[in-house]
Amino acid sequence: MSLDRVKQVVSHLTPGANKGRAALLRNTPDDVVITMAVRSPMCKAKKGGFKDTKSDELLYEMFKQAVARSTIDPALIDDITVGTVLTAGAPYQARYAALAAGIPDTVPVQTINRWCSSGLMAVNEISNKIRAGQIEIGLAIGFESMTDSPDRGGPEQSDVVKANQLACDAAMPMGWTSENVAADFDISRDDMDAFAAMSYQRAEKADKEGVFASEIVPFTAYVKDATGQRTTKIVTKDDGIRYGTTKENLLKIRPAFPQWGRGQTTGGNASQITDGAAAVLLMTRRRAEQLGLKILAKHVTTTVVGVAPRIMGIGPSIAIPKVLEATGLTKDDVDVFEINEAFASMYVYCVKKLGLDIDKVNVNGGAIALGHPLGCTGARQIATGLNALARRNGKILVTSMCVGTGIGAAAVFVAE
Repeated sequence: MSLDRVKQVVSHLTPGANKGRAALLRNTPDDVVITMAVRSPMCKAKKGGFKDTKSDELLYEMFKQAVARSTIDPALIDDITVGTVLTAGAPYQARYAALAAGIPDTVPVQTINRWCSSGLMAVNEISNKIRAGQIEIGLAIGFESMTDSPDRGGPEQSDVVKANQLACDAAMPMGWTSENVAADFDISRDDMDAFAAMSYQRAEKADKEGVFASEIVPFTAYVKDATGQRTTKIVTKDDGIRYGTTKENLLKIRPAFPQWGRGQTTGGNASQITDGAAAVLLMTRRRAEQLGLKILAKHVTTTVVGVAPRIMGIGPSIAIPKVLEATGLTKDDVDVFEINEAFASMYVYCVKKLGLDIDKVNVNGGAIALGHPLGCTGARQIATGLNALARRNGKILVTSMCVGTGIGAAAVFVAE
């Protein structure tokens, strides 16, 4: 047994040895590291850059770009997990797209669905397999074409199930949960629109400064003309960022759900319905060094929690403290937080409840400005967060999101 391995075993047996910022900054050959984290442009569903691109074409392009950007022989990939939520026949589409993109038939594929955290769950699933020694190299993809697969909610509940109030709450529209958070925790429309405007303004600044170019890979998309003929084009930029947005502009927008709560959620302070994809390549540090690959970060751990479905948006406020406790970190140890802006109500609540420094949260904007392709977001946040971390010379990234039906998730990453 090597000296490094002996030290690692001893550290596992020493209480608290692997917790805290200093401990997490130490490297070991068995670390699960990220050597690639990239994303597509985020494009508005039904009217943006991918509106004429089918879901399997979007996924095919993500696989193709992942293979090209990974700089490794795709035959070295031991397993692939694709996170997606609404895609019909998702396992079929994932396997078809992987094969079409040039990934050998010897590389298996599976799909995973935990609603808005599906992209993160794909990363976590690959990471756990590497940590357990089942595989050495794995590819995690998160994607969603909300143009091709719109969200129509869950199936109708049977009488025995809907007799339970929690089950009924879990089936309610997400807008209802946003209004519940605003009403239950006294979140004002003014604060919601202020946070939403900040998201747009930060994204606009980042876009103008070329910040996102470091994480976006150009995507080949299709364009359909009036005759139905399709040609291709290259999409390189997010198209949901609304330049010049202010709180005053947003306050003029009518409520989207006036029938519920205070009617404070609008099309301007909720996440956009979007098409997009992201890819993360993971492996052991040992393998990355053998292959001569640049290491971007390591994945430390992921936490999931359950919350009341009627206020599902508070999920990050429970998941983040849990993941910080698991790693021995404090909120002050974290350099960048990426919290999915499903709705401004939950975003305001979580930031204030946790007492976070807003200058560390969604520093280049979030889902209100960029969009929220359901299965993509968890992987997209990693690409966006690591990019922001590098520009700030930071070390610790925490990503988090609320999840439909009443779940929260959070993860910790450490940059090289």
